[in-house]
Amino acid sequence: MKITEVRAHRLEAPLSEPFSYARARYGTRAAMIVEIVTDEGLTGWGECYGPASLTAAAVEAFRPQLLGEDPLRTDWLWQEIYARFRDHGQKGVVIQGLSGVDIALWDLKGKKLGLPIHRLMGGPLRSEVRAYATGLYRRDEGDPIAYLAEEASAYVEAGFGAVKLKVGFGVEEDAAVTAALREAIGPKAGLMIDANHAYDSISAIRLARKVEHLDIGWFEEPVPPEDLAGYRAVRAATSIPVAGGECEFTRYGFREVLTSGSIDILQPDTCAAGGLSEAKKIADMSIAFGVRYVPHVWGTGIATAAALQLLAVLPATPSALRPVEPMLELDQTQHPVRDALLVDPIRHQRGVVSVPQGPGLGIEVDRAALDHFAVR
Repeated sequence: MKITEVRAHRLEAPLSEPFSYARARYGTRAAMIVEIVTDEGLTGWGECYGPASLTAAAVEAFRPQLLGEDPLRTDWLWQEIYARFRDHGQKGVVIQGLSGVDIALWDLKGKKLGLPIHRLMGGPLRSEVRAYATGLYRRDEGDPIAYLAEEASAYVEAGFGAVKLKVGFGVEEDAAVTAALREAIGPKAGLMIDANHAYDSISAIRLARKVEHLDIGWFEEPVPPEDLAGYRAVRAATSIPVAGGECEFTRYGFREVLTSGSIDILQPDTCAAGGLSEAKKIADMSIAFGVRYVPHVWGTGIATAAALQLLAVLPATPSALRPVEPMLELDQTQHPVRDALLVDPIRHQRGVVSVPQGPGLGIEVDRAALDHFAVR
């Protein structure tokens, strides 16, 4: 089997209601989908996290390295592309592009062998995964305490055992909103906060100390990803576990994070950190360091399917009668592309998501959606 074509699909759709987090406002949702075609008529799908125009350019640059090659040689192809482009991008867009390619190659491997990716990776350890709800962004109008408390309550009523709140809007405001959400969802539901690295360590520590009595599951990206000393300062100043990693790349980048003792919960994005090949290596490293692994997921059903295939083979930590099971981040914000891209979209049932059991990623892409949302 040989690769005959590599395509980068840039997709975009407007939102009916824009929303914001601490560093940006969204009026549209975009996606960059990788399609790899073979001479046997099989097609593999992948997704890149990051700016679609830039990741598409990276994938286009990889095409000469991929055409004519055997797609089953996933690790070899990863190493070849990384070595060819390492002078120009050991982090960022190059690795995000490589991530989408790698996921598509694993999808092809599973389809060729008639097995889901988690079987090829030695699993499964589980066939379903608990999900937490990501949402709770700011709107252009209304009282955030009121509408965020209502939204969080709806997630818990739908069966989610935990929700994640966006913070980074000022320490006092964040503390007030966090307290309101804890009251709204009750003491049993999990509540995490995510600053999207909008704070320095001084402000992050102030916020952590104001909300740690609210039983916060983790404080995500409290400071910029380059500031590992800041991560350590926040971690030392609060009992709240510190999480991060969506802006880090490859085993080499996560080696520095792990050896620095900066983070309690590692959150690589499979569509950014290097694909399934690299995410599994990073996960094995995190186990060796005794650090929990909860993948970041922010994309279409392809990204969710890739995360589920990985989660199916991640061991619980620690090995015990009642271990801590890894969770799936399930985006609940509006995303027209995500909702239309798969013929059979991935859904939760009372906060639990089944791992796709079909060959490869276990999904089918709707080509009509590819055409409808294409950036022309």
